[in-house]
Order: sequence, then structure tokens, then C-alpha cells
Amino acid sequence: MGDVLAGFHAAWEFESDSLLIRYERGIRTPKLFQALGERRVPLAALSGVSLTPGRRGTVVLRAEPRPGADPLMEAAAGQLKDSSDPYRLVLPAERETLAEYYADELRAGLPDDGAEPAERFLVAAPETPRQFKAYDAKASFDGRTVTFRWFWTGASSAKWKAGDQTFAVADLAGVEWRSPEAFEGHLRLLGREPVAGGRPAQPDQDPAAVVFGLGYGPVHESLPFAAAVLAAARASGTAVPVPAGPARRDPADIAERIRHLGELHQAGLVTDEEFSVKKAELLAEL
Repeated sequence: MGDVLAGFHAAWEFESDSLLIRYERGIRTPKLFQALGERRVPLAALSGVSLTPGRRGTVVLRAEPRPGADPLMEAAAGQLKDSSDPYRLVLPAERETLAEYYADELRAGLPDDGAEPAERFLVAAPETPRQFKAYDAKASFDGRTVTFRWFWTGASSAKWKAGDQTFAVADLAGVEWRSPEAFEGHLRLLGREPVAGGRPAQPDQDPAAVVFGLGYGPVHESLPFAAAVLAAARASGTAVPVPAGPARRDPADIAERIRHLGELHQAGLVTDEEFSVKKAELLAEL
């Protein structure tokens, strides 16, 4: 192969052992596509190809990702809208014959065991470092550790009591991503070891989760983040994590956090002991 088939918002380049998908950066292109830029998908990561009628005089060529082969699709867990599906190529209906030709070419190169789940990720994860703003925290990932830094305007008292959170990928078993376009969107980190006393059912009470909301945690930011964390957690196995060095905080930020902690204390949401311990921890970060 080696030919290129251009459609709306993307172009597929067919190679002997892979499919290179290049996404446009135009104003009408879905933001997730723009964030991904391009993706190389080995044919071993595909289980099938389909060509179906689309809307308004179009046809849709879709490569079906193999279960377990793509961290992005594993994290998405079927929640992406068709318009944001990175494996769909929309073409004018008059190019149906050409699309059928390339669909046949792709099918000929698919592995015989493509329907079986992949034993490991075959498609590269989004690159790190990554970060995004959720409603209640700023989430950051440097490739080794995930950090949740709570916003005093959005975080629950339970999260404030727990303090900012840092998770080594070696301690994570996976992620739970719920689209911000749905009810109760959030990103929750799943640990390898059970949590004493169980975990809060609601993500707004769970220090291992950040919640989305209108304008927070958009798909094109939070989903690649989740996919990158998931891939790193799967790859880490039993590796010993490299501890992150202590970070010095802005004194103004510490003062604001102590002020908010005092408000929680006055409201009776934090005990005298919790207030004293947390205040000492914050001061120690200066």
C-alpha cells in the first residue's frame, strides 16, 4: 500500500503493516482530533473494517480497534460520540468505490486473531507530560506520577481534609473515565491495593478522583490524560516508582489554603485537631 485517502477532518495513509491517521487542525475539526494530531495504528491492532452510508451524502469508513490494543479507546470505554471517534473517516458519497477498495486492502492485512483481545497495548499512548483543569482540582501527569491539586472553590471538605494527592503509576491498576458530556463526569484512579474502609462511592468525596463540569475536564484534554495514565500503569507492572521531589509552594497560595481551612473549621466541617494538623502540613510546604 502507501496511498493516502483524504476525508473530512482526517487523512488515512496506508502502509504495509500499519495505518497512519493524520488529523486536520481546522476550526471545524473535533478538538479531540486536533489534540491527537496523528496516530500510527498497527494492523495487528485492528479487528475489522466497515463501510456504511453516512449523513448528508457521505459514506463512513471505519477501522474497528482490537479489544485491549488502544489505551485511548480502552479509557473511553465506548463513551465517545461518533463525531469524535478517531477510527472513523467520513468521505463524500461519490468516493464510495474508492473507499471500498481501500477497505478491502485493509481487510487483507488484518491478523487472523484480530477478534481476540490484545495482550498489551499496540497503539502508542498520548505523550506526557499532560495536565487539565477539573472542577475541583488541577490534574497533572509527568509520566511517573499523577498529582491532584485541589481548588478551594470546588473541592469538597473531604478532599481538603485529605490534602493534595500524588499517585505513582506503579501503584495504579487503571483508570475510570466518565465523559464530561454525560452526567457525573469524572476521572478516578484505581489502585492495585484495596483502600482501608473502602472507597467513597461519589467521586466528589474520593481523593483519588477529580470531577468534571461545564467547561471543566473537556474530552480532548481529560481523555488523552486518562489514556496516558492507563498505559503507564499497565506498563509499570511491579516496577519501583521514582519518588517525586518536594515542591515549594507559592506563599500566597498557602495563605489562601489556610484561610479556606479556617472557614471549614469555623463551619464545623473540620475538627480542632484536623485544623491544627492540616495547617502545620501547609506551613511545612513553605
